[in-house]
Amino acid sequence: MSKPSIATQSVFLERLLFNVRPLWLLIFTLITIFLGWQASQVRPEASFTKMIPTEHEFIQNYFKYQNDLASLGNVVRIAVETTDNDIFTAEFQQTLQQITDEVFFIPGVNRSGLKSIWTPNVRWSEVTEEGFVGGPVIPDNWDASAASLEQLRTNVLRSGEVGNLVANNFKSALIVVPLNEVNPDTGEALDYQQFSQQLEERIRDKYQSDTVKIHITGFAKVIGDLIEGAYQVGIFFVVAITITLIMLFWYSRCWRSSFAVLACSFIAVIWQLGIIKLIGSGINPYSMLVPFLVFAIGVSHGVQIINAIGNNSVAGHSKIDAARIAFRSLYIAGLTALVSDAIGFTTLMVINIEVIQELAIAASIGVAVVVLTNLGLLPIIMSYAGVSKRGIRHTEKQQTKKHQLLGFFANFTKPKWAYTAIALAIVGLGWGLVYGQQMKIGDLDAGAPELRPDSRYNLDNQFIVDNYSSSTDIFVVMAETAPSQCIAYDNLELLDRFSWHMENTPGVQDVKSVVYVAKMGAFGLNEGNLKWFSLNRNQYVLNANTSRTPPGLVNADCSMAPVIIYLNDHKAETLETVVAAVEEFNQQYQQDGLELLMAAGNSGIEAATNSVIESAQNKMMIWVYSVVIGLCLLTFRSVRTVTCIILPLMLTTVMSQGLMGVLGIGTKVATLPVIALGVGIGVDYGIYIYAKLKEGLAAGMNLDESYQYALSHTGKAVGFTGLTLAIGVATWIFSPIKFQADMGILLTFMFLWNMLGAMILIPSLARMFANLSRKRHA
Repeated sequence: MSKPSIATQSVFLERLLFNVRPLWLLIFTLITIFLGWQASQVRPEASFTKMIPTEHEFIQNYFKYQNDLASLGNVVRIAVETTDNDIFTAEFQQTLQQITDEVFFIPGVNRSGLKSIWTPNVRWSEVTEEGFVGGPVIPDNWDASAASLEQLRTNVLRSGEVGNLVANNFKSALIVVPLNEVNPDTGEALDYQQFSQQLEERIRDKYQSDTVKIHITGFAKVIGDLIEGAYQVGIFFVVAITITLIMLFWYSRCWRSSFAVLACSFIAVIWQLGIIKLIGSGINPYSMLVPFLVFAIGVSHGVQIINAIGNNSVAGHSKIDAARIAFRSLYIAGLTALVSDAIGFTTLMVINIEVIQELAIAASIGVAVVVLTNLGLLPIIMSYAGVSKRGIRHTEKQQTKKHQLLGFFANFTKPKWAYTAIALAIVGLGWGLVYGQQMKIGDLDAGAPELRPDSRYNLDNQFIVDNYSSSTDIFVVMAETAPSQCIAYDNLELLDRFSWHMENTPGVQDVKSVVYVAKMGAFGLNEGNLKWFSLNRNQYVLNANTSRTPPGLVNADCSMAPVIIYLNDHKAETLETVVAAVEEFNQQYQQDGLELLMAAGNSGIEAATNSVIESAQNKMMIWVYSVVIGLCLLTFRSVRTVTCIILPLMLTTVMSQGLMGVLGIGTKVATLPVIALGVGIGVDYGIYIYAKLKEGLAAGMNLDESYQYALSHTGKAVGFTGLTLAIGVATWIFSPIKFQADMGILLTFMFLWNMLGAMILIPSLARMFANLSRKRHA
């Protein structure tokens, strides 16, 4: 058997790698042990401030008055339901009191803001002949007797808390639990996973029974459930590794090669997690899937290596020579692909949301270590292990065998097939552009769209929505004034008009502010005469009317009065409508000494997040494609080549946006990075195929022969990789976390279409450019 006429002149990187193989193996082993120990200490984490765009104007306004808005920021709501009678029984009230006391002592709770009918800050009041009288909702002489229970019922009705802290049907009561982002005792950030577990163990597990049901909602509970569900990613990871191993063996018929690729890809994941721990970053529910993507990228490049080594072994080269030639022929394409991946992922840093920036860091570090493990360590391992005889026989058989599928792809260098493919691509582009217009920014579902509609959290949220008048979706506008001026008549009059304006905005359920307190004060101090339910121009009368303003409706120095807007939901259209309504009012009514600032509340924060994502998504895509195009130009020095590689990627991106529009998947924190990840991984296919295509053309082959050469040397590996990765991420579709399932759908689609686009459109575009060039020179 004659050896192929391949230049044996080694390059610097090849000599650096292979001339001291034992030393490199020792270094890789020591680093893996050290980083493996670091990786074992990585734990999922989450932070409220990391999930929001802290530099956005809305969030800056919220931070300015964060302490004054404790009950409207990071809040957990616990609904305690009775399945017997109503809440006015001694047994239920004892349980509610115990739960309130239990919650009070959970670390992380802002105890001064805790509210339930058992806390002294919840009071009742009424107007009598002698003026206002009132007191705590729980009677001072409470003894759980029938008289006390009847007094409690009366106090609840007089408190105005029916629909707020007490359900409309009197079958449940609410505990509002504001949280401290930082534990004041330890100075450490709140551990949401631990806090969620304590809610389960100390509240739900302890008190839920046949007659008492517990329902818990809030950001902290969402994050806790996400982390709990994210541990199932480990199951998907094991499934993906198993599937990959089976398909690798099916592809190579060599256990050595299969285990070597898996081992190097797994080492890349260990290194990534270890480095993340060392630099003080972390893994959050949104970046939990990044290690799998790193594993997938490692497999993608590893398959190319063992494919080339197998071909070289068939050609009669020794183990070390086969590995050296494979490295020499692939390191430029591999480095180009991996560097474009790494830099492409760093473009996510333009999105000023810390969880996305952490994802960008994790993905970039992961790709960087793949350069070392799969382009460095794998060839060294294979230079010792080599491809088994069975693998060599299989590769030799595949080389001589005529593959119908490869023959099908080879047709796309023919004009008829090429132009048909381009025409179909244009149709797909049109489909993506049309349906991509339906893609929305933000959440499109009620409740917590990160979780399944039938998840425990969303069922709990639906219970509160169905049984309480006050919505869980709150948008807060902060009315800022000079100190002591928040209840000045001119300011209250403008707030009254603003409240009326917002009450008549679609999607708004109710509006509450100090204006209502002032009107109720006038109403109560004048024997309940409806004619007095208005704002009095006399400031001294206004001061008297607002003297009983409950906490949370004005701050301590009366320089800010929140306007609390209860929404039907937090869907993207609702938030856009509310923000537009506030801006419209601000444009029409300007008043010295009063400024209406957006926004706090969970919906206000989400509106800010949507705004950042909307402005950043196009910027991110421009950066991603600019980096990929720049690196491809640097490598291939041909605009035509870069066009052939990039156009299929762009088609997949546009069609992915169309798929998101069709499936109702909104662009948000969880899904925005997916397109960048898909582009970064998808460009690998095009680079490898065009590198071999260029190699064939340089050897004097025509386009048809060059593409057949590329298919036989790298096309099978590209097709195998795309299919394997798609099957691996398709397992995510079964995740209990909906956004992970959405990512699984999108990445499966992108992996397949990027692979098909590279194998169909690259030769088709190359044929079109060749024909155009021929006509130009004719």
